[in-house]
Amino acid sequence: MTEIAIAENISKLAHRIRTSSQKNNRDEGSVKLLAVSKTRPAGAIREAAAAGITDLGENYLQEALDKIRELQDLELCWHFIGPIQSNKTRPIAEHFDWVHSIDRAKVARRLNEQRPADLAPLQVCLQVNISEEDSKSGADPRELRGLAALVESLPNLKLRGLMAIPAASDDPARQRAAFAALRRLLEELQADHPQMDTLSMGMSADLESAIAEGATIVRIGTDIFGPRGG
Repeated sequence: MTEIAIAENISKLAHRIRTSSQKNNRDEGSVKLLAVSKTRPAGAIREAAAAGITDLGENYLQEALDKIRELQDLELCWHFIGPIQSNKTRPIAEHFDWVHSIDRAKVARRLNEQRPADLAPLQVCLQVNISEEDSKSGADPRELRGLAALVESLPNLKLRGLMAIPAASDDPARQRAAFAALRRLLEELQADHPQMDTLSMGMSADLESAIAEGATIVRIGTDIFGPRGG
């Protein structure tokens, strides 16, 4: 995809986000666009950055580390959004600014222990298996209270919110129901953790439904960079 096409796509997305925010009486700028750059080359990320993108989401660790090194001349904020193997926590703790996919205590403890002392606390979201799919990562909603309490006790992590990837659906009502369930879980946790302010939910096909239910970060890949492999 050409630099012009990427810039046009980002402009169209900004308009979609702005329109949806206005429709739902959301403040201008209350929804951050996170560009999902997994499998995309560093050159495409440079083009996105030139068009105003500052936040990048990566799923695959080694690929991400290569791009972080190659793009270190840019002021970028790197988010790890994929499943986390416990033996891969150290490089995540050392090189990322955000982690959206903490779903168990062991991973949280390792990220905390391995976060370098000279870096700010790692901003983290707890991933929830909101649709209770066997194939999906994420904590059981009933385990969130204990996991949130643990993360808040860890000095090198900052608990920011929740993330989910609901079951795919073309039905806006079904989309909204899943996102509303995540929002309610966040509201319940805010009673004990008032600093939690982040709902990482919504992708290219359902971002309007996510924004309607309170998303503060939408994770977009295809509608920025085009179909993967294309």
